[in-house]
Amino acid sequence: MRLLGLDPGLRLTGWGVIDSTGSRLTYVADGVVAADPLAPLAQRLAQLHDGLVAVISRHHPEGAAVEESFVNRNASSSLKLGLARAIALLVPAQAGLPVAEYSAKLVKKSVVGVGGAGKDQVEAMVRRLLPGCLPSGADAADALAVAICHAHHAQTATAWRVREARA
Repeated sequence: MRLLGLDPGLRLTGWGVIDSTGSRLTYVADGVVAADPLAPLAQRLAQLHDGLVAVISRHHPEGAAVEESFVNRNASSSLKLGLARAIALLVPAQAGLPVAEYSAKLVKKSVVGVGGAGKDQVEAMVRRLLPGCLPSGADAADALAVAICHAHHAQTATAWRVREARA
C-alpha cells in the first residue's frame, strides 16, 4: 500500500511517500510544499492546497496520515497552524483517500521508541527504517515518520480485524 505522510505548516508542509508491503517499508519520495511567507493568508493556503494536489496526482497514494498539531501559547500561531492542518486533511480527503491523524508524541514513539525524541533522532531513524532515503529536510523527515507510524498502526488494525473475523 502506498502511503502519504504530512507534517503541516503554514510556511512549509512536509510530505513523504512510502510503500508498505507487510512489514517491509520502502522509500518512494519526499519534499516540502512551500508557501510564500509574504503572501496573504488565503493565497498561502491556496499554495499549500495546490502543492499537495500535485503530490497526490504524481505519487497516487492509497492512504494518508497527518500529524496533529500541538497548541502554542500564542493563539494566533495555533490558529494559523490549524488552517494549514485543515488543508493537509482536506486535500487527501477530496482525493478519496482515507486519512488518519497521529499525535507528534505517538509518531516519535512509533519511529524512535521515545515520545520526546528530537528532530535529529527522528531523521536518523527514518534513514535507518527506509534504506536509501535522504530526506530533503526536517519537515520531510517528519512527514516520512508520520507515514511510517501510519504503516505500523494500519498493519496492527488490519491484523486485529482479521483476528476478530476468525473468532
